[in-house]
Amino acid sequence: MSHASLILRRGRIYTEAHSRPVEALAIAHDRVLLAGNDDKAAALAGPETEIVDLMGRTVLPGLTDAHLHLFAYARHLSQVDCETRDLPECLERLRSRVGSASAGDWILGHGWNHNVWGAYGSAADLDAVTGGRPAYLTAKSLHCAWVNSAALAAAGIGASTADPPGGRIGHDAAGRPTGILFESAVQLVSALIPQPTPAQTAETIAAALDTLVRLGLTCVHDFDGAASMLALQTLRERGKLPVRVVKHIQRDQMDGALDLGMQSGFGDDWIRIGHVKLFADGALGPRTAWMLEPYDGEAGNLGLPQATREEIISVGRRAIPAGLALAVHAIGDAANREVLDAFETLQSSVPSSGAGRPPHRIEHVQLISPSDIPRLAKLGIVASMQPIHATSDMLMAERYWGARVRHAYAWRSLADAGATLAFGSDAPVESPNPFCGLHAAVTRRRQDGSPGPDGWTPAQRLAWSRALEAFTLGPAIASGTSARQGRLAPGYLADLIVLEKDPSQSDPMGLAGITPVGAIVGGEFRDRRF
Repeated sequence: MSHASLILRRGRIYTEAHSRPVEALAIAHDRVLLAGNDDKAAALAGPETEIVDLMGRTVLPGLTDAHLHLFAYARHLSQVDCETRDLPECLERLRSRVGSASAGDWILGHGWNHNVWGAYGSAADLDAVTGGRPAYLTAKSLHCAWVNSAALAAAGIGASTADPPGGRIGHDAAGRPTGILFESAVQLVSALIPQPTPAQTAETIAAALDTLVRLGLTCVHDFDGAASMLALQTLRERGKLPVRVVKHIQRDQMDGALDLGMQSGFGDDWIRIGHVKLFADGALGPRTAWMLEPYDGEAGNLGLPQATREEIISVGRRAIPAGLALAVHAIGDAANREVLDAFETLQSSVPSSGAGRPPHRIEHVQLISPSDIPRLAKLGIVASMQPIHATSDMLMAERYWGARVRHAYAWRSLADAGATLAFGSDAPVESPNPFCGLHAAVTRRRQDGSPGPDGWTPAQRLAWSRALEAFTLGPAIASGTSARQGRLAPGYLADLIVLEKDPSQSDPMGLAGITPVGAIVGGEFRDRRF
C-alpha cells in the first residue's frame, strides 16, 4: 500500500458539499488517498509523511471561480479604483494618480458606476484632472468606457465618426462625443493603450494568483485573451502556478485554435483549454442587455444584441464538430432565449466530436423568462452565474427590469429544474472573494444587511450546501473534470482549503468575512497561516 505524503488529522473535513465531515485526510502526492478517521489515516503514514494537526479546523474542497478575467483583474490591482460614491470622489482619485504619473502615461482605471452616481461623467470632466494625458476608464460592468479628449483625439473619434458594429459612441445634444463608449466601441481606444511586455504580464498575473489562492480559490476559469495564456504557460514552466486554470478562447482566436486542431479539455490539470466565448448581448448597467420587452422607463430600448441565434449556430457548426464547446454571454431575457434556441438547433443538427467534452455554458443568465428556465437542464447547458451580481445589481435591476426581477439571478429556480450551477465572480467586475459570493448566494443580502432579513427576492436563495456545490463540483462539471475535481475522495485531486470555523455552523451573514488560513493545491500548501 502507498504511503501518504501528507496527512491532515483531527479536523472537520467535508469531502463534498453535501457530505458529513470526517476526521482525517491522507494525500499521496497530488491525489487524495483516503478520507476517513484518524486511525485509518495514521496507518498510511511512512517515514517521510508530513502530519498536520488541524486542531478542529474545517476543511472544504478547494473553491473554483468559474468566470473571471484574469489579466483584467491583475491589471486592475494597479489601476485607479473608480468605484466611488460619487463622481467628484472618482475625479479626485484620478487627480492624485496624475500627480505621480510620468509624462505620456495613460491614466487607467476601472469600476465607475453611473447608476450609483446618477449620471455619466464626460470627457470634459476628465480633461480637468488628467493634465492632457490620455485616460481610459472601464465601467464596473466592463461593457463601456469613459475617456477624455486626448484619448478621443488619439483614436480619431469626432462628431462624424460612425458607430462600429455592435457598439455605440455617446454624443451630446450638439452631436459631440461625450467620452462614453459602449460595447465594441471601447476597442477604438483600448487598442491604442500600450501593452505590458510578456514578462511584465507574467509578473502581474503571478501576484494576482497569489491573492486569489489566499482567498480560497484553487482553480479559476479565465476568459481573457492570448496575453493571459502566454503568462500562464510561463508561470507553469517556472513552477510558479499556484492554482489550476481553465483557459477559455475568445471568439477572434477561434480560427487559430481550429487551425491547430485544439479541443476543449486539451492540456493537463494545471492549464486546460475550455470553451469558445461568444457574446449575445451587453450588460444591465449601460442597458445594453438584450430584452424581450423594453427597459422600464425607456420605451423602445431593447438593448444592444451582439450575436443572433443564426450567428451562434454558424460558430457552433464549425467549433463543435472540431471538439470546441461554446460559452455564450447572455444577460437579458431575449439574449438567453436566443442562445437556448441556438443550442437547441445545434444539439439536433450538429454532430459532436465525441464523448468526454465539457458541456456548453451560458455565462451570467441574469434575467430569464420563466418558460426558458427548464430548458438549460433539458439541453444539458451549464448555468455559469455570479451570485454577487444579484446583491450588487438589485437596486438597478428593480429600476430597469421592474416586476421581471422575480426571475432575475434565479439560481434556485434553475437548480430546482435540474440545471448545473457553476459560480464565479466576473472579477474585476466584482470581488473575486468566493466567500462574498457564498454570502450573496445564501442570504441575497448585501454585507450591510440590506434589503432586510429575508434578502432580495428570497425565493431564489440557496442552502449552504447547494451554494458550496456551485463553487466546487459545478465548475468541475462545467470543465469536464468532475471525475477528479470538486470533491475530496480517493483518486481526486488534493485541492482544499482550511478554515478556522465551520461555515455551515455559523451565521450566514458572517460568510463574507471568512478568510481561509490555508490552501493546498496538488497536495502542497500554497498558503499556510496556522
